[in-house]
Amino acid sequence: MIVRDLQDARQGDRLVNSNGWDSTRLLLAGDGMGFSFHITRIHAGTSHEFHYKHHFESVYCVSGDGEIEDLETGTVYQIKPGVMYALDKNDRHRLTAREEMVMACCFNPPVTGTEVHREDGSYAPAAELAKSA
Repeated sequence: MIVRDLQDARQGDRLVNSNGWDSTRLLLAGDGMGFSFHITRIHAGTSHEFHYKHHFESVYCVSGDGEIEDLETGTVYQIKPGVMYALDKNDRHRLTAREEMVMACCFNPPVTGTEVHREDGSYAPAAELAKSA
């Protein structure tokens, strides 16, 4: 059984800070669950383009207000508490926060915790990350 406290995890190396967002990685690849689970905060007034080419992601909005745009179709969806979206086609997207959004995120394959977003908004494939570890 794995039990972790969000506030404790935010005090250590499981908190990843970036420009306009932070993510607390509560489950990582090394935990052996087959997926990773994060609580991510998107800072108010920020917009981020992501394209997880090698990962599927599902996201549930816990709090806040914003929108997600499918950059292939231009369709914009409103994000508020209770809304879930899943990037089931490795969708290139833009996430914009009107107010801080707290999101519960699940990645498959799981992230290791050492990923850095590449210029195109993606993470490297898991096999590539394993080689560099």
